[in-house]
Amino acid sequence: MPLQFVYSNQDFVTDVCRSSGNSLGTASPPVKFDTTIQAGWTDRMERGLFRYHLGDLQTRILPGPHGYVAQLNIQRGLERRKPQEILSIQQEFNAKQFNFNKINPEEIIFEMIKDTEGGNDKVQSHQPCRMVVLVNVSPLEFGHCLFVPDPSRCFPQVLTTFAVQVGIESVLLSSDPGFRVGFNSLGAFASVNHLHLHGYYLDHELKIESMPVKPLAPEKGFYRLLDFPGGFLFYTDSERVVDVARAICGVTDFLVDSNIAHNLFLTRGCPPWDRRQNEEDHSSRKGVRIAVWPRISCFGAKEESAFNVALCELAGHLPFKNKKDYELTTENDVIGIIQRYLLPDAEFHTLEQQLTRHLMDL
Repeated sequence: MPLQFVYSNQDFVTDVCRSSGNSLGTASPPVKFDTTIQAGWTDRMERGLFRYHLGDLQTRILPGPHGYVAQLNIQRGLERRKPQEILSIQQEFNAKQFNFNKINPEEIIFEMIKDTEGGNDKVQSHQPCRMVVLVNVSPLEFGHCLFVPDPSRCFPQVLTTFAVQVGIESVLLSSDPGFRVGFNSLGAFASVNHLHLHGYYLDHELKIESMPVKPLAPEKGFYRLLDFPGGFLFYTDSERVVDVARAICGVTDFLVDSNIAHNLFLTRGCPPWDRRQNEEDHSSRKGVRIAVWPRISCFGAKEESAFNVALCELAGHLPFKNKKDYELTTENDVIGIIQRYLLPDAEFHTLEQQLTRHLMDL
C-alpha cells in the first residue's frame, strides 16, 4: 500500500517570495510536501531505481536578457526510455505500449489525496480522486517526479481539470519557489501516451516568473505573454484554483479539438502586469503562473541535437544532451531553435481571438 499524502487548502503556502540574485530563496522553512517528495526521491536514487545517478548538474546562465538556464545532462539523452511513436494529438491509449501501470511499484513515492470535507471544490464524480506521484527514472533535475491521475483509468495524454487542479495545488503546497510542474501534449514531445505531468526542482530564477502580459480575459485569469516565446498565461492565487483550472482546460480542450500541440509550465510567479505599470512587488511568489504555448506539432523521431523544445525549454530551462552545444550555444541560437516550433504570427493571433471568445462563452 503506497504512502498516502493527504492535504487540504489549509496546507497551501502563501508567503513565498524571491530573494535577490539568480538563485532562489525560500521565505518559509521546508514543508511536508517538499520533505516527503525529496526524501522519497533521494531514497529511490540511493536504491538504484533510476536509469542513471543524477549528481549536481553543470549549469550556466546564457548571457543575454532572457537569462536562459543551461544544464548539461548527457545521461538523460543516452539512457532515457525511447519515446513512443506518436501519430496524433488525439491518439488513444494503447495498453500494449509502455504505461505507468507497468512500472516497478517501488517507484511510487506517494498518492496525493485531497481532504475536501467542508470545502466547496469537491472533485466531480466522473473524475479520479487520487494522484499517484512516482519518480521519473530518467530525471532532468533534482526531485524529478511524475504526477499520474489514477493510472488504472488509462487516460490518454490529454489534460483534465483534475490533473490541472492538482498540478496547481502541488505548486501551492511547496514552500520552495523553485518547484515547477509541466505538461507536454502529444505532438509536443510527450514520450508516453498515459496522462501525466512532470514536477521537479530548479534552483534558478526563470523569466516566465515575472514576464509582462496583456489582459485577454482577466476575469478568467487569462493573459498573453508579451515577450518571447509567444504564448498565453493564466494566473491564480490559492482562492481561485478550481475556476482557473477549468478555464485552462477550456483552452487545452480547444487546442486538442483543433489538433494543435501544446506545452504547459506551472511555477510560482508574481501577479500579472504589463509594461506600462510599475514593477510593483515583483519578488512576490504567492500565486501560480501557468504558461500555455500552442506550437507546431512534431511527430515521428524528429529531434534537435542540442535540446528538444518542450515544457522546460519554452520556460527558459535548457537541458543539453552534449557538452559542445552546452558550452557554445548562445541566446540567439536558442531563440532560433525555439522559433522553429512556434506558430506563425498570423496563426497565433487568430488563435488568440478564438480562445478569448471561447473562454468568454464558457
